Parts: sequence; C-alpha cells; structure tokens
Amino acid sequence: MARTGGSSRTNPAKKSRLPSGRTLLQWLNLRPEESERTFLMFAFYTATSIGVLWLEVSIAALFLDEYGANSLPWIYIVSAGIGTVLGFFYSLLQKFLPLRQVIVVIAVLMALPLPLFRLGLAMPLMMGYSVFLMRLWMEAIYVLNELTTSITANQLFNIREIKRAYPMISSGVLLADVLSGLSLPVLRSLVGLNNVVLLAGSMLMIGAGILYRLSRSYSQFFPDSPRRLLQERQPDFTTRRLRRPLQRYVVLLVAFFVMAQVLWLLLDFQYLAQLERRVSGEQLADFLAFFSAILGTFELLVQWFVSSRAIERLGVFVVTMALPALIFIISLVSMMGWLSLFVGMVILKFADELLRYTVLASTGPILFQPVPDNVRSRVQSIVRGIAEPFSSGLTGAGMLTTLWLCQHVFRGSDPAALQDAESLVFMFQIMLCGALWFVTVWLLRSRYVDLLVISADRGELSLSDVDLRTFKRAVIEALGKGTDADKQSCIELLSHIDPKGVGEVLAPMLYDFSPALQRQSLLVMTENPNPLFLPLVRSLIEQPLPPDVLSIALRYIWLTDPDPDIERLRPYLNPSADPEVRGTAASLMLRRGTLEQRAEATDTLRRMLTHKRERERVMGCRALGEALYLQALRIYIEPLLRDESLRVRCALLEAIAATRTEEYYPSLLRALQFKSTREAAMQALTRLGDDAIPLLIALGKDIYKPEIIRACAWKTLGRIGTPDAVRALVRNLETAWGPSRRTILRTLLKIPNEIGIDAAADELGRSGVEELINLELMLIGQVYACLLDLPPERVPGQTADLLRRALSDLQDDARQRLFLLMRLLYPSSAIQAAAFNLQSHSSESVARGLEILDNTLDIQSKRALLSILDSRPDLEKLESLDEFVDYQPLSPSDRLRYLLDLRHFLSDWALACGIHVARENRWSLTPAQIIACLQHPTGFVREAAVAYLEVASPRTLRELLPMLRRDPNRLVAAQVEQLLQKYSAVSTHNGNGKVLTHPAKLPDPPPRFNPPRPPDLPMGWEPT
Repeated sequence: MARTGGSSRTNPAKKSRLPSGRTLLQWLNLRPEESERTFLMFAFYTATSIGVLWLEVSIAALFLDEYGANSLPWIYIVSAGIGTVLGFFYSLLQKFLPLRQVIVVIAVLMALPLPLFRLGLAMPLMMGYSVFLMRLWMEAIYVLNELTTSITANQLFNIREIKRAYPMISSGVLLADVLSGLSLPVLRSLVGLNNVVLLAGSMLMIGAGILYRLSRSYSQFFPDSPRRLLQERQPDFTTRRLRRPLQRYVVLLVAFFVMAQVLWLLLDFQYLAQLERRVSGEQLADFLAFFSAILGTFELLVQWFVSSRAIERLGVFVVTMALPALIFIISLVSMMGWLSLFVGMVILKFADELLRYTVLASTGPILFQPVPDNVRSRVQSIVRGIAEPFSSGLTGAGMLTTLWLCQHVFRGSDPAALQDAESLVFMFQIMLCGALWFVTVWLLRSRYVDLLVISADRGELSLSDVDLRTFKRAVIEALGKGTDADKQSCIELLSHIDPKGVGEVLAPMLYDFSPALQRQSLLVMTENPNPLFLPLVRSLIEQPLPPDVLSIALRYIWLTDPDPDIERLRPYLNPSADPEVRGTAASLMLRRGTLEQRAEATDTLRRMLTHKRERERVMGCRALGEALYLQALRIYIEPLLRDESLRVRCALLEAIAATRTEEYYPSLLRALQFKSTREAAMQALTRLGDDAIPLLIALGKDIYKPEIIRACAWKTLGRIGTPDAVRALVRNLETAWGPSRRTILRTLLKIPNEIGIDAAADELGRSGVEELINLELMLIGQVYACLLDLPPERVPGQTADLLRRALSDLQDDARQRLFLLMRLLYPSSAIQAAAFNLQSHSSESVARGLEILDNTLDIQSKRALLSILDSRPDLEKLESLDEFVDYQPLSPSDRLRYLLDLRHFLSDWALACGIHVARENRWSLTPAQIIACLQHPTGFVREAAVAYLEVASPRTLRELLPMLRRDPNRLVAAQVEQLLQKYSAVSTHNGNGKVLTHPAKLPDPPPRFNPPRPPDLPMGWEPT
C-alpha cells in the first residue's frame, strides 16, 4: 500500500478541522467528556493540599522547636495506631453509608479537630500536648486525604481515563506546594504561626464542599447503597474465582505501599534531622516553605508536561521503578563520600518528593484497577488505611531501636560523630529499602497483567498447565464410573494425553464396555497397535459383536499380528456376512494374502462396488481405502464418482487419498466446491499429507475461485500440519490479503502446540510480523481518510451510505486481523482477553481491554494501535496514524479515485459500492481502474463496472459488450443482454456461461472467465 510520507501534525487543514475548545484539553492530554470531573477533582485536591501543607509546615516548626527531631519516631509509632483505627473506620463506614456520603464525611472529619488544637495552643499548660496531638492528627490527615482522593478518582474514572486524568488531579498538591510555600511566610507575619492552623482548617472545609458538589453532580459513578447491602444483593462470584491470584496480588500491593511509606518516613526523618542541625526557630518554617515552593514548581512542570506522557509511552511500571532506582543510587553515592550527607539528603528529599507526588501519585491508583470493582475500595482501605499506618509504627520502632543501638555502640563519642554515625546507618537503611522496593515493583508487574487477564474471564487451560500423571490417573478412575458419554470423553482425553500407552488402560476394559465404547477404544488402539494386547482382542471377537466393532477388531488383529493366518478371514467373505465385516476382510486379504486370496478378495469387492444397495457400495469404497492398491478395481472409480449416493462419493474420496491414486487428485479438489462433499474432501486431502501441498497452494491463490473454496485450501494445509505445510502457510501470509489472510492466521493459530506460531516466528521474525501489523494500520488510516472526506453531508444517498458501511466493515476486518497478528507475538490468553473486552459496549470493559494491551504490547506502533481501538473521533485516530498515512483532505471524487487505486486491499463489496458512487455522482475514473474492475473475479464488481461505463462512456461499452457476453455470472450476462437489446445489437446467447449448481456429481468446474483487454478509454473524457 503506497503512502506518501510527511507528518499530519504540520497540516494546517487538519488543525482547522479541530474544535477550538479542545486545544487546551489536548495540551493537557484530556478528553472533553472527562474534563469537568478532572477539574473538579483538581480543585478539591488543590484546596485540601493547601490546607494540609499550611498545617504541616506550621506543625513541623512547632514540633521541632518543642521536642526535636529525635522524638519523631514516637510520632510514627503512635500514629500507626491512629491510622490503623481510621483505616478500619473508613472501611466500616462504607458498610453503613453510600460511598458518596462516606468521602464527604471523611473530608469534613479532617478539619473538625483543628479549632480545638488552636484553642490548646493558646493555653500555656496545654501547648505541649496540643503540638504532640496535632502532629499525630497530621499523620491521620495524610492517610484520610490520600485514601479519599484515590477512592474517589477510581470511582469517577475507568482504567484508561485515570491514566490521563490522575496526573492532572495529583498536580493539585504540586500547585498547593507553590501557593502555600509563597503565601505561608506572608500569612505567618500577618496572623502568626498559631493562627495558620485555623486557616488550614478553612481550606480543608472548602475542599470538602467541592467534594460534596462532585459527589452530587456525578452520583451515577458511585454505588447507591452501602457496601453491606450491595454484597447482599449481588454475591461476589468473580472474587471467589479470583481469590488466590487476587490474594497474591494484594500481598504485593501491600509490600509496594509499605516500602513506599517506610522510605518516605526514613527520608523525612533524616531530612528534618539534618535541617535541625543547621536551621532553627521560625527560620525553619520559612526554609521549609521556600523549599516547598521551589519543589512544587518543578513538580508542577513535570506533572503537566512529562508525567502522563511518560506513563503512556514507557508504561506504568517503568516509570514507577525510576524512584527506587534513583534512591538506591543517590544513597550509595552519599555513603561512598562523593556527596556530603546534608547535600545527599537534600537531593534525596527533592528527588523523592518530585517523583513521589508526580509519577508515583499518578500510578498509585492504576495499580488498584485489576482488583474487581466491588472489592476495590475495601482493598484500598486495607492497603492505604491499615497497612501503611501499621508500617509507620514498625518503622518508628525500628528508628528508635537504631538510635538506641548507635548510642550504645558509640557511647562516649563526640555528639557530632554520633550524629554522623547515625546518619550513615540510616542512609544504609534507605539504600537497602530502595533495592527491596525496586524488586517489589518488578514482581508486581507480572502479577498485574496476569490478574487483568484472569479478571477479564478469558483464561485458557492447556495440558502443559497440569500434572499429566495425576490427570491420567483421574481419567482412568472416571472410566470405571459415570455414563457412556463421560467415558467417551475420558477415552478421547486419554488418547491425547498418552496415545502410545492407551492400550494398557483400554484393553483390559473392553469386555466391560458397551459396543460404542468398544468401537471407540479399538479405533484409538489401532492408531498405535501393540501385539501384547492381541490375546485380549482375539478373545473379544469370539463373542457376538456388532458389525462395526467386529470389523475394527479384525483389522486390529490382522494388522498387528506379525504372522497372521489369512485363511481365518475366508468365512467373513460369505455374502451372508455384514457388508462392513465382509469389506474389512476383503481389504485385509488384499493387503497380506496370496495371489489366490487376493483374487478372491477382489471379486468380493467388485460385487460390493456394483451392488444395488447403497450400504454395499459404501462399505466397498471404504474397503478400497484400507487396501494398499486399487489393482483391477480402478475401473470402478469413475462411475462411483458420479454415483447418486452422497455416502458412496464421500467414501470413495477417502479411498482415493488412502491409496494415493494421483490421477484422481483433481476430483478431490472438485469435491471442495460442493457443501455436501466438502468435509470429506478436506479429510481426504489431509490424509494425502505433503503430496497435497502444491495442489492446495495453487487452489488457495486462485483468485477466480470462491472465497470459501480458497479458505478450505488454507484450512486443509493447517490440518496436514507438517513442517512443509506450515511453512507454506506462513510464506503465503505475506502475500495474501483480506479474508485469505484472516483464514491463514486463524489456521496457524489453531495448529496444536503453537507449531504455527513458532513457524511464523522462524520465517517472518518479529520485524516481519510488525510489518504486517503496520500494513493493517495503513489500511485503517486510508479508511478513516475516506470516511472524513466522504461524509453524508457532502456525498448523500443510499449508495454512498452503503460505501461508508462497507468501509466500516473493512475497518472491523482489519482490526480482527490485527488481533490475530498480535497473537503471533504475545500470549493468546492476553490478546483474546483484550479482544473480548473491547467488543463490549461497557466503557469499563473497553478500558480493561486497552489496559491489557498497554501492558502486553511492546511494538513500535503500540500507541497508534491503542488509539484506533479506543473510542475516539475518526480524526483523532487518523492523527495518531500519521506515521503510516500522510492525510491531506481531498475532494470526494479525488478521494474515491485514490481509494480505488487501493482496490487490491479492498473488499469486493466496498469496491463495487465505490464504482456505483462514482456512477451516481458522475465522477470520472481512470482507464486502469475500469479495466481492472472489468476483469475482476467477482461478478457484482464486473456488473458495477459495466453499469459505470453505460453512464460514463457508452461508445466504449458498445465495443466491449460482445466480449462480455460469455461472462459466467448470470447477473452480468443478463445485464449485458439487456444492454445489447438497448443498443440494438443482434446477438444470441450460446450457453457457454451456464453455472453448475447441482452437487450430486463431480464434473469439471465452469471455465474461468478471462475477458480480453478492452480498448483504451479516452483520457480526460467527461461523463455523458
């Protein structure tokens, strides 16, 4: 498919087509439908964070002045209990109140104690207690605020929306850093440090008011009932099935957030300890405020311009690993002495705050998305509300233990040396925790994708996933009980698990089986015969058996026995014997008998093949297939191919394949044309193996054959499954297009043990498959271009609607092929789960499907592929494909001519609709396009080309009509006759264009229609 290079981003025409109001949203990487929710959440988080930061800086200055940095571990220990209790309270509250009320209640609760604390600061006797309690409540506010923001965002946005929206939402705390940092010194000088506490409480109440409006305006995103009632109404079947993988994932989630909390506490403790040694008093509050302002500016720039795009391009886990890796490196450099401890701690604090409140804050809610919706808020409450505070207590206890050990180890040392030693120990702990956090993120990544796939309800089981010995033992036990249908399934499973050892299990059970099970067991045993079981089978035929069981038992004995007694088969040749038994005995004599015995068997089969009864002829044909050679019976094949009985013809096809009679191979191909004999022909060609490969390739590549016949050829190659057959499929995958490519892909994927996938990897390589994906993306881009340039308001009419519908169908076909191609590179379970979810009309399911692909794909065209699968306007999708299609707006006639130049990639129906649109609108087409359509293998495309010429160039059509009279398509032939009468051309139909429709015989197919090249059309002609 030709493409013309260039970038669509520089096209002014394209920019003009975009609504002006969406420019800002595109700059912020947001969609119009999610903008209001995003900005309200941003306003809530900004207002709340300003209050929290005012409170944090004020409390930090008051606490360090009152107690010192070494008292912080006690705060961490005590706050763990408060945070854990609040986490339980948050989870408990959801059982009695709807979630939209819970989040507002919690937001108000954060501000309620602050006036009491301010009152305590005004009382000298209560000031110390008030400062300590304020510091504890500060830790509680951290927990409640992050929990409320995370839960609310996960309710308001799905898994795809939150990737775009949450970076903007979380930037509220960054803007708050700047505003609070610049305003706090001014406020402190105006109202005093103690009164800043009241101002912080007022900002928290403003945030609660915004959250109240948000919960009322978007109540549809929240459950209407408390979680307790919701669970009573709707049992959690999904969670039961996901219990074990969900538990493993939640454990890793807990480890992730616990390590994040531990590192934050260690860094905060050491950062404040270093500051305490160098800055004191109210200057500390000013320093912290200005540091927050500078840090907030950088954070705001990273969050608005880098964060969301980094997550989209690099993936959630790559950017999440950046922070622990950076902490490990900086702490290692500081311990090596290349940086002073103070500078190292400032850099660590800056890097931690910069990435924690940008990238990490944006990815945190995403990690909860694989958790089922009905338990997600509960899991968040446990992880963020219970596990994190509990880890704070453990960290505080660990800090106190570390300080106590350092003081005893370095007893008597200089205080400065003791502080340096303590700093080195804590720096080592920071480095170790950074490494453990990195490993946790690495493990979490694989569980994340696995849980997404499982929760999509598209997981698959293969024999490689089970213990074969245990599975085989269970199958054998099931054979001794249950119904015949269950036992048949067990025998089939057993034949797949252990085909060579199946006789050890089935042979002793033959006496106890029903006739149907005996027949199935003997068939399975015959595929891998073993002389050890001959006594059991010989004793079986001594009992009365149905003919179908007896015939298979005879074949097993006389094919397995190294020294058979053929004379014992003679009684079965008696005309009174059942035809199935008689045919089997005759075929065995032809295989291993003497000349006299072969002659007797040949005579028996001759009488069966010419018998008046259908069953005699059918069994005679089956017996021919069991013989090694047709010998003198070859003369009966031709009449039997025209036999009136379908069963006879199908049996004969199997015999031709079994005996490798090459002169009748064309009959096998002709049998594919008829539905009644198609399956039998495919089985026969499969039996030919590699001998059928050239025939099937030629049939599959013949564009004049019906698509269903060509599809049968490719499917048969897959059934053959030999290396040469699979290699032939892969090589034709590059040149096939449309339905043929889809059929080849499905065939390759269905070959057992991923043989087809491995062959594609060997022949094409990863780059070859990616090229095929890019080609499909090019086609989709051309379809979008046509839909944009041929809108209903510019090209009205029913025919144009049919063209647009055909283009949409073409786009859907290309998407199907994309998913099939992706399965050549990635696990089928993940790709099928994504495809299943993307077919849903639920935005949540679509988002889950895109998330699976986002975490599975790593091809260069990943972003373009995800954009065309997302629910975006056609213009945005086309812009995302600018790497593959250089879109320039064209007039409808020019766009249609360009589309017809891509006719080899279009469906027949889309091509015909395009020609009819040109005819109705009297748009000129090129002579090459018309000539190609007149020679098209599909009849209705030729019909459209003739109808176009009738309007565009009647003179040229008059010259062509005599050559088109022999068209094999009845509609085209009738159209030509009507036009000949219209132009008064005297001609009679010679009947060569009749189409064979009766499937009872297998004669030659109708001759291929190759009309001669029409005369050159005048260039630049105008439609008449």
